[in-house]
Amino acid sequence: MVNDKFLIILVIIFLFIGGYIYTINTSGEIEPLGRLAFVKFHDPDMYPGNYHSTLLAQYAEDRNSKCALVVHFAGNSSYRHYREGNVTILQLAFIDKKGATTTIDWGEVVNSFLFGIPDDRWKFRADGIEFNTLDEALNYIYSLAEERGQVGSIPMVYHGTVRAGDPLINQGDGFPLYYYITWEKYGRIAAYYYFIQGALFPFFNLPTWRYELQHASELQRLYNTGKLSTSD
Repeated sequence: MVNDKFLIILVIIFLFIGGYIYTINTSGEIEPLGRLAFVKFHDPDMYPGNYHSTLLAQYAEDRNSKCALVVHFAGNSSYRHYREGNVTILQLAFIDKKGATTTIDWGEVVNSFLFGIPDDRWKFRADGIEFNTLDEALNYIYSLAEERGQVGSIPMVYHGTVRAGDPLINQGDGFPLYYYITWEKYGRIAAYYYFIQGALFPFFNLPTWRYELQHASELQRLYNTGKLSTSD
């Protein structure tokens, strides 16, 4: 009984914080949604007509938004924006000065969770253009959205795909940038809330979440051996 009451209290607190943050967020430039996917179906899968791309466009249309933003860990892509039906998909990636990795540095995870991410840690890329600060990168994203008739907040997801290992333990592609943006735009408590909301988001909004988790190892193997590659 005590445990049940404690759980109810936690849920009430979570909902209260969520409602408060939602009120703040309605006037913000970015509306954090959460994780888009667990594993890739195509490479690249943020490409017109591919499943996760069309799903993101649907998220935007459901919110009467003309644009959606997906954030990544930078690879070789230019992360260009493109049209998916009636929606413009905007892309932004962070470039880690320490280099790319698929493993998790748990010490760094804990430090970032407690103290945030240092402002000079990353550079950013969108449409092949590199930016030295998050503000520069987001201002570029905002200008693109405005040109395409965006009104109100831009829905934002992190790509979330994992190339190797457990997709439930590893939040996947783009999560650190998603966390960094929410921290910078809405503060520490909002970043914690959106971390929880973002991790849960696909279980309520991604129709293929069971399939992706059940076939994660197979899809990762296909991706890593180049069998998911499509034209870019």
